[in-house]
Amino acid sequence: MALDIENHPCFNDKVRHKFGRVHLPVAPKCNIQCGYCNRKYDCVSESRPGVTSSVLSPGQAMAYLEQVVLLDQQIRVVGIAGPGDPFANAEETMETLRLVRARFPEMLLCVASNGLNIAPHIPELAELAVSHVTITMNAVDPEIGAKVYGWVRDGKRILRGVEAATLLLERQLEAIAKLKELGVTVKLNCILIPDINVDHAEAVAERAKALGVDILNCIPLLPVEGSEFEDLGTPSTAVVTEVRIKAARHIAQMHHCTRCRADAVGLLGDGTGPGYMDLLQACADLPLNPKDSRPRIAVASMEGVLVNQHLGEAQSLLIFQREGDRFVNVESREAPPSGLGAARWRMLGETLHDCHTLLVSGSGDTPKKALAASGVRVIVTEGVIESLLEDLFHDKTLPSPRSAHVCGVGCAGTGTGCG
Repeated sequence: MALDIENHPCFNDKVRHKFGRVHLPVAPKCNIQCGYCNRKYDCVSESRPGVTSSVLSPGQAMAYLEQVVLLDQQIRVVGIAGPGDPFANAEETMETLRLVRARFPEMLLCVASNGLNIAPHIPELAELAVSHVTITMNAVDPEIGAKVYGWVRDGKRILRGVEAATLLLERQLEAIAKLKELGVTVKLNCILIPDINVDHAEAVAERAKALGVDILNCIPLLPVEGSEFEDLGTPSTAVVTEVRIKAARHIAQMHHCTRCRADAVGLLGDGTGPGYMDLLQACADLPLNPKDSRPRIAVASMEGVLVNQHLGEAQSLLIFQREGDRFVNVESREAPPSGLGAARWRMLGETLHDCHTLLVSGSGDTPKKALAASGVRVIVTEGVIESLLEDLFHDKTLPSPRSAHVCGVGCAGTGTGCG
């Protein structure tokens, strides 16, 4: 499926009220210390970059994402933006991106980084069709950069001052050049810090243009308690406007930034609602790989060979488990009877307490959402059970049914019996 890169709400102002994004907080560590950052990230009341209410493993992140996309049909983008730097946590970041791309081939993928350690991973990012990358570049003069960054950690080396800012800038320039060479859309974030780089932002814009960067986001400093710059204050609206006008002479400007949290979900500006925070915490409480605690898969089948039954029609479900190098049908379980309304799907969630996925040939949205809340992913597909289970085991995308399955006189998806 071709990806429509114009559907990224952070890069395209025209779609920000139409399409949403979800950030997966799998990257807690950072490799630089910015003067505007306080490394306390487990906060539920602040709305700013570097903050999340929970940190997830790649497996937990997938369990979370499965449920988010069922609850919000507007999600088009899956991003990793911290709460530290994605490439100070490269193993977790890349594994998460691989899992998301395998499970959701239609999703746009993006990452936001300081650029220090991203370069070695750019070839694979391109292979995974990570279409959008944001780099935070606050200076193109190391003398100014030295005032922004307390230290930079390169492997086991800790650098400070101009030496640290010089290395960071070199890595950023290298990364941007590689990303553009491979056709990745690149946005630069530049934090406008009073008395440090406000008058330098136009120089950043000039360099961005020369590098082929697509858009620049000039973000006024948000003073954070406990950070080095907590007493500097926020640049006035007039100052920010003037900076953007000057920068716009060189490169397109982003004007609708909402300073997203590392666990942001939904449309820009919606924040992270309490329901999603509860869901995030529930997934953070799962084993590091949730499939370890729910190793089985349920299947709706009329004869035990094919996935060919609508969820609403299934009176029983086949339960499969991986044993050695193959899947074995270990039992058949009765499904709750129709006519119970929403309670039917809550009961089914309890029935499938040890299953992470349910394969059916058709299902309405109501049971999908109810089962997702119980930790069961519903996949609508059809074909030979054995083949589908193998593809699922290897994180391959399962085929959609060739035609819509109609149960009885029609499926309203209301949860009143038809599913």
